[in-house]
Amino acid sequence: MRWLRRLPVIVIALALAVYAGDFISVRYGIPKGRAQFGSVQVQRYYAVKLKNARTELMFQPPESQPCVHSLFPQLGASPCWYLERHTIERIDE
Repeated sequence: MRWLRRLPVIVIALALAVYAGDFISVRYGIPKGRAQFGSVQVQRYYAVKLKNARTELMFQPPESQPCVHSLFPQLGASPCWYLERHTIERIDE
């Protein structure tokens, strides 16, 4: 039963260690030779609600969005693995 009380502390410590390792890997370029940053083509469109209860879609041209090769968002950029799976972005207005 003692280990059950320590389990949340162990899980939090493990999560912090993984995040810190991810940050150090991106910040200092570990392993060497791996690109730290990349870019992904993202298609954005606006969904504008009209007065007659319809929605008008206004598509924007695809644009390149910077990303970082890591598990978590680092240095103000989204992870590339996430952006590659979410290449279409809807903006509701």
